[in-house]
Amino acid sequence: MGRLLRFETTVFRENVKQIQVGETAFSEDCGVENQAVNLYPSVRGQRFEGFGGAFTDSAGYVYAQMSEEQRKQMLYTYFDKKELNYRLGRIHLDSCDFSMEQYEALSDANDTEMKNFSLERGMKYILPLLQDAERAAGRKIELMLSPWSPPAFMKTNGQRSRGGKLKEEFRGRWARYVCLYIKRLREMGCLISRISLQNEPAAVQTWDSCIYTAEEEKVFLREFLYPEMVKNGLDDIEIYIWDHNKERVFERACGTIDETTDQMITGVAFHWYSGDHFEALDYLKKRFPDKKMILSEACIEYSKYSAGDGLANARKYAHDMIGNLNHGMTAFYDWNLVLDEVGGPNHVGNYCDAPYLYDTKKKELMERNTLAYIRHFSHYIQPGAVWIGSSRYTDEIDVTAFENPDHTIQVVLLNRTEQEKKVFLRLEGEVAELTLPANGIMTAEIFQ
Repeated sequence: MGRLLRFETTVFRENVKQIQVGETAFSEDCGVENQAVNLYPSVRGQRFEGFGGAFTDSAGYVYAQMSEEQRKQMLYTYFDKKELNYRLGRIHLDSCDFSMEQYEALSDANDTEMKNFSLERGMKYILPLLQDAERAAGRKIELMLSPWSPPAFMKTNGQRSRGGKLKEEFRGRWARYVCLYIKRLREMGCLISRISLQNEPAAVQTWDSCIYTAEEEKVFLREFLYPEMVKNGLDDIEIYIWDHNKERVFERACGTIDETTDQMITGVAFHWYSGDHFEALDYLKKRFPDKKMILSEACIEYSKYSAGDGLANARKYAHDMIGNLNHGMTAFYDWNLVLDEVGGPNHVGNYCDAPYLYDTKKKELMERNTLAYIRHFSHYIQPGAVWIGSSRYTDEIDVTAFENPDHTIQVVLLNRTEQEKKVFLRLEGEVAELTLPANGIMTAEIFQ
């Protein structure tokens, strides 16, 4: 008798979730060649830190409308170790597109000492959700803080929306503003462990946005923000650049990281909205092998994808997650933890899906297909897991594998076709036979 393998498979038939669990034993590999998926534990890659989601103003607002039992159900699913085991979170500095309205901690250009700086509005809905999540998790949630825009008076266009740039004369004050924001959050008990310099710095949006070139981002970091963080004792915080789509991630890193900024920058954050571009992560890893690569935002945008095609949307998610994991991703942050029945609310009508939606009229908490798919990763791939190599017999199956700190091997397999697929999982001279159902996702847990 060889190693033991336990599996969990999820399929949706007519939008009804079906879960199958089982186990099998490995047997001696007698030379199977076809339909093989190989695992190579000696081929090792990045150490993975964990999964999480965003505590947005909109998510907090929706959460506040839920019943106590619904809140408990959602938080248990996300943060309990027996479920999705989320350990990470992302919050926005001042308002973003998923805020109920625009706001900022200080709007008075004449208040140079920032005496009226306040997070009362900024954390109105976020803090109660975060505190409840930490109670459900039984630990602090490690947070990433990202700005969507400096205050309007600091920008060339005089508004939070529609791009614009940070005025050069306000770079020092903006750096002090960011540091004060972090310090106030820490005073509230928030565990801020990383920041990005700017969310989507190449996007002019109808909502909160601000444009930086790679050179502008580099100068701001080197000459203003990093010295201010050191001055305020905040140099323990990891700094991430870009925080935008993968198609330009390599060029951006090359333009921002040099001998003057290298030691200031922990890594590169990226989004998924422009497609796979997994090769770009390879080039980034090869050029900057010491930099972490994190996916800081992903969601199904209703402006691009049908809200009713839950299976296809979940499959897109899993395909992207597997590709990113296989090309060096070290952490994954989903976007809003919960939204209402139309994918909002927010101040610009930018509607998106989320793993949980709450029908504010029917008072129902609705689980979306993406939730079950994310679970196949976050429940099984533990913080500290190390990526291991794999190969597959067809590109109709996506595969990724990790070795957990307890030495179990976790293999996620996604069948992107309408036909079931046979798999002979090969590991160090042994084979286990599996069947992937059509349009199904499976996690195989191998006990050494």
